[in-house]
Amino acid sequence: MTAQLRRGRLNLTDRLRSDRGTGSVEVAVLAVVVLMLVFTIIQVGLFYHARKVAQSAARQGVDAGRQFGSGPGDGVAQAQEFLARFGGSVSGASVSSAGSTAQEIHITVTGQVATLVPGLKLTVTQDARGPVERWTTP
Repeated sequence: MTAQLRRGRLNLTDRLRSDRGTGSVEVAVLAVVVLMLVFTIIQVGLFYHARKVAQSAARQGVDAGRQFGSGPGDGVAQAQEFLARFGGSVSGASVSSAGSTAQEIHITVTGQVATLVPGLKLTVTQDARGPVERWTTP
């Protein structure tokens, strides 16, 4: 009977010391880390995409506003039109021509980036400037 009791204790001790079930815990922890890494990569991509869209809208506005006979209002309208067509990743965008002069046009686009994390607010601001076309005499 003592040998049988001893064998039962060994089996119990072996069971308590075994790493049975640790694989599923490791996978669960690793899955959370991998998902956070993937979401971070996607969020960085969304940020840079929104930044490029805002920059393109600002450049479009400058190109429209610097033409001969145009003004800052034409640049703002062109930038807003660009955002209406292609600015899905920039929400609540505002376009401003503050800082424009008779010799130079300055367009600023500011908006919110689409985020994957609730409560996270990322703002993107891009601007462009260029000289206004004008007639000069030789």
